[in-house]
Amino acid sequence: MKHADLVIVGGGMVGLALAALLADANCQIKMLEKHPPKPLDDAFSHRVSAINFASQQMLQAVGSWQKIAAERLSPYTQMAVCEKDSFAKIHFDNHDPLIKQLGLEQLGVIVENDRIQTALWETVSQQANVELLQDSPKTLGVSETGAFLTLESGEMLSTKLVVGADGANSWVRTQSHMPLISQDYQHTALVCNVKTVEPHEKTARQIFSPDSILAFLPMADQHLCSIVWSLPPEQAQALQTMDETLFNQAVTIAFDNQLGLCELQSSRQIYPLVARYARDFVKPRIALVGDAAHTIHPLAGLGVNLGFADAMTLASELKHHLAQGHDIGEQRHLRYFERKRKTEAIKVLAAMKGLKELFHGDNPLKKFVRGVGLSLTNQNALAKKFFIEQTLHF
Repeated sequence: MKHADLVIVGGGMVGLALAALLADANCQIKMLEKHPPKPLDDAFSHRVSAINFASQQMLQAVGSWQKIAAERLSPYTQMAVCEKDSFAKIHFDNHDPLIKQLGLEQLGVIVENDRIQTALWETVSQQANVELLQDSPKTLGVSETGAFLTLESGEMLSTKLVVGADGANSWVRTQSHMPLISQDYQHTALVCNVKTVEPHEKTARQIFSPDSILAFLPMADQHLCSIVWSLPPEQAQALQTMDETLFNQAVTIAFDNQLGLCELQSSRQIYPLVARYARDFVKPRIALVGDAAHTIHPLAGLGVNLGFADAMTLASELKHHLAQGHDIGEQRHLRYFERKRKTEAIKVLAAMKGLKELFHGDNPLKKFVRGVGLSLTNQNALAKKFFIEQTLHF
C-alpha cells in the first residue's frame, strides 16, 4: 500500500491548480486522472473560460500562465449586456475611472480550457511532491486516522485527506454520501465558435431574450467568438443538427446582427444546465472543490473562477495546518474552508438564478422594470463598480 498526505481525485483545471498551489508545502500528493490532456493542435477549441484577475494572478504565481502562448490569450476590455427589443442595457469599459482605480487594463481574459489544463498539467508534472497516476478510484473508505482508496489497477492508497475535484458527477461526493441540492435550469447550453464579419473589439457581449441567453466571448482572432447559447432543450437540439447556413442565419438574428453575419467554425456541442450545490463541502477526511461542490449557469464563462477560488482557499488552509503539524484530514481543520467557500458559492448561485429569472419572459411591465433597472445601474458609478468587482474576484 502506498501512502500520501493528500490524494486529489480529478486532474482537471481546478484539481491541478490545487496541486500547483501546494508545490512548496510539506506534503506528498498523489493525483488520480485516468485521461491526461490530449496533445494540443492549432485549432481553436469551443470550450473557453473568462479568467478573472484573481485567477490570472494565481496561474501566474504557479508558473502556468506563462506556459500559455500569448496568441491564445484574448483580453477583453469591455462588457456589454442588453435585452433584445428593449432599451435595457449596461456597459463596462476599462477606460472608466472606477475601473482604472483597480489598476487593471482589462476586465478579464478569454482562454481555451484545454490550454489552461495543459499548462497546469505541465506545471504539476514537474513538481517533486506530486505523483500523477493514470488511474481511477474504485472504493473509498474512511477511518478516524485516515482514508483508504483502492484503484482500478488494484493498487491501494492511504492518505490523510481525499479531495474530490472530479466534476459535476463527482465520484468522491457520491461515495462520501454528501447530499446534493440541484435545480434544473430547464435550459441547455449550445456551445461553438463562430466567425463574424465585424471585429469583436475585445468586447464580451450578452443578449437576453424572453426564452434564451446568448453570450459572445471574444477569442484571440478579432473575428472569432466562442458562443454560449442557453435556451430550451428542444430548441438547442434543433439548432445543433440544423443546416449550417440556416444555423448561421439563426445566430445572426438572435444576436441582433451586432457583429454582422455569423459563420460556424466548429462542431456544435450541447450541455444540459443544472445548478448543483453540495450540502456539505467537507466531511472527515474528505473535501470537495470546483464542480464537485457546485455548478452554476455558464453566463459569460465565469464558472471556473469559482473553482479556482476554492483551490486557493483550501491550499492556504492546508499550508497553515501542515506548518502547525496538524492532521489535515480532521474536519475541524477544514471548517474555515467550508464556511468561506459555501458562502461565496451561494452568492454566485443566487446571482445567476436572479439574472435568469429577471430576464425570463416578455411581460411588458417586467421588460420595463428591467430596462429602468439596467439603465440606472449603467448610470450609477458605484453600482457599476460593485458589479465589476464581483466579476473580478469570487
